Amino acid sequence: MELARATNRSVRLRNRSALLTKLFLDGPLTRQDLVRSTGLSQPAVSNVVADMIDEGLVVEAGAAESDGGRPSMLLRIAPRFAFLIGVDVGETRVRVELFDFAMTLLASVEYPLDPARTEPDLVAGHVLAGIEAVTGQAGVAPGDVLGVGIGVSGVVEQGAEAVVHAQALGWDGVPLERLIGAGTDLPLHIDNGAKTLGQAEMWFGAGRGARHAVFALVGSGVGASVVTNGATYRGASSSAGEWGHTTLVYGGRVCRCGARGCLEAYVGAEAIIDRYREARRGRPVPGEDEESQIAALVAAAETSATARRVLEDTAGYLGAGVANLINLFNPERVVLGGWAAMALGDLLPAVREAAGRQALRQPYEQASIELCRLGVDAVALGAATLPIARFLTEGGVRR
Repeated sequence: MELARATNRSVRLRNRSALLTKLFLDGPLTRQDLVRSTGLSQPAVSNVVADMIDEGLVVEAGAAESDGGRPSMLLRIAPRFAFLIGVDVGETRVRVELFDFAMTLLASVEYPLDPARTEPDLVAGHVLAGIEAVTGQAGVAPGDVLGVGIGVSGVVEQGAEAVVHAQALGWDGVPLERLIGAGTDLPLHIDNGAKTLGQAEMWFGAGRGARHAVFALVGSGVGASVVTNGATYRGASSSAGEWGHTTLVYGGRVCRCGARGCLEAYVGAEAIIDRYREARRGRPVPGEDEESQIAALVAAAETSATARRVLEDTAGYLGAGVANLINLFNPERVVLGGWAAMALGDLLPAVREAAGRQALRQPYEQASIELCRLGVDAVALGAATLPIARFLTEGGVRR
């Protein structure tokens, strides 16, 4: 009897998970849509949906268009059922954003970071201040927040507590989850920023519909998220995707990681600015920070042969890096994201051309290379999906 009850609970949770996931990603949908797309029976769908409506997790969203007869009601996730916080811990700022359950942005706050001062305690303090700020702005009680997702530079070692290894930040085994958890009772979910960007683009952006894709994040540093058969590839200790530290030029420029010739040493924003400075014979690049300096480079290329050459070289280096991704992983899509990639978006045709020269012909012809569709907020948005991904997997049961 106990075994039968446990089996029934397990089946019901799986059904809830399937229906919730479909509604979250593709809703609003009718009950008939859910039957067709999940393969569940009409009674199973009706029973589970009725439970979720009673719980306030799902709501009716009007009648679907009808060709005659009684119209079917559309169903959607209840936007105010719970709230989510997404955090982007970059190398130049900490961005904290609050979303409702329909992933509508409700509040946002940023804290600039001095690259020379990225101490873990300072970053944890910014995250905690941001959580308080965005919930206060939106008038949301902490108890209504499902969880906080955090995308961070570097390797995130998952375990009882997430530990971050980020050489560019000077972090070696930083217990970031413990530091942030000391100031909040909210559930924390921490992952690499390129991986959270990839999840956001898979769910809502340029990756929708793809089973095999690579999402490349180009900002101050460079990283990637590899999705194979719909799942993020993590490797033995979750460090897979450190694309920026693959070797582009043997014995080449010194990278921030200490090695020579890494891709990041040529196409990371800091490296691009440094190469432009060298091309200007040491003269400083206009601008107060990396973003304004990259903007100055792009603007100067309209009249300066030096600036144009730096951008042409950048497109070539980036194209070679993309070709490596295509040769290694045979993706359907390569999606370039991150603030620097967006700022350099006009280089996309040149990047494609360079990738075509370097990649094997057959896998190159199968792959599309495009910019991300979610803009500079993709890392924080993807981070906010971390708690909801667990919630959906667990059948919509709050722990």
